[in-house]
Amino acid sequence: MLPLVFELVTTAWEPGAAIPATFTCSGADVSPPLAWGAPPAGTGSFALILDDPDAPGRTWLHWTVWNLPATARSLPEGVKAEATGMEQGTNDFGNVGYGGPCPPPGHGAHRYFARLYAVDRVLPLKQGASRVELDAQLKGHVLASTELMGKFWR
Repeated sequence: MLPLVFELVTTAWEPGAAIPATFTCSGADVSPPLAWGAPPAGTGSFALILDDPDAPGRTWLHWTVWNLPATARSLPEGVKAEATGMEQGTNDFGNVGYGGPCPPPGHGAHRYFARLYAVDRVLPLKQGASRVELDAQLKGHVLASTELMGKFWR
């Protein structure tokens, strides 16, 4: 079910709850299904960042997506690195596309934040761009944002 407001949701887990193993390195390691409502007027595209601020030493980047069309209202489960209709960046595993939660065993629960940004333009970035490049292109162009958090531990 799609939300009516600009809110990021998933059918895979409740906000703040445990992320099922399917979406992690302990399972199939596929991206979760995501959906959102109508963005603000003037939205030219969407960008998504999924990261883990509880990773040892620094925030760990799991997924970046940008240039989703302004008409998009969802991402399906299992988005592949070569998916069309969007660009994806290089994650901290060194791969383009999604890399699921994979905290060190016995490290306790980590929080994973998926943040969706309504952007006022299409971003001039190529597939495989870094988080630093994405952040620089988002600066001054985000109309609104929403986030979804889930937890995972091994």
